Amino acid sequence: MHFRTVDIPTPDGTADAYAACPREDGRYPGVLLYMDIIGLRPVIKAMVTELASHGYYVLAPNVFYRHGRAPVVEVPDLSRTEEREAFLGQVFPMMESHTAEKAVRDAGAYLDFLARQPQVRDGKAGVTGYCLGGMLALRTAAAHPERVGAVGSFHAGHLVTDAPDSPHRVVGQITARLHLGHAENDASMTPDEVATLNKALNEAGVDYTSEIYPGTAHGFTMADTAAFNPAALERHWDRLLSLLSGTLSAR
Repeated sequence: MHFRTVDIPTPDGTADAYAACPREDGRYPGVLLYMDIIGLRPVIKAMVTELASHGYYVLAPNVFYRHGRAPVVEVPDLSRTEEREAFLGQVFPMMESHTAEKAVRDAGAYLDFLARQPQVRDGKAGVTGYCLGGMLALRTAAAHPERVGAVGSFHAGHLVTDAPDSPHRVVGQITARLHLGHAENDASMTPDEVATLNKALNEAGVDYTSEIYPGTAHGFTMADTAAFNPAALERHWDRLLSLLSGTLSAR
């Protein structure tokens, strides 16, 4: 793989990002990969390069670029409760300040950057996201339906809220094919909330699959967290690669 760190101009500044694509000459479908709340780090780099190895140009922006370049906050040993709680105390305010308006504005800049790359094939992009990134993936697809053809959202939280701009209230704008991989045990996305989201998707006529991954907790794809579930990570790759290849035609 060809991997590099790139800078993406946005209306609010410059977002640093990971980018990877196959070394072979050619043009590949573009995929925007949204990080989880922990941020850009080795496990995200590994996911970017793994996805790129299947024939995609993958871009993973530092969603929290307004607060600094990655790592915005140094990632501690997340297995230690005290260190983990202190870390989350620093990043949760960043997540809360990342409004839907900012997310949509950034998404346009990220998609523009992808489209400008000489290694990226013309046509709709794919989007995948994890935790916070799963919500951003849905917002991106809803805000840019003409530019997004496939969406994967994994262990995303807070997709159903009372807010007027709750993600489940904008799914009617999505035209992409969608896969939702939910954690079985996730206080940020309960079974009732999954049912509410599915109802909204059904009413909107979205082409989607929604699946609860058995025996999982929030964060199950992330190998550097206590929630990591190797079997669920493999299931995620199976679902995501099938979705992308069936929609974006890799290689």
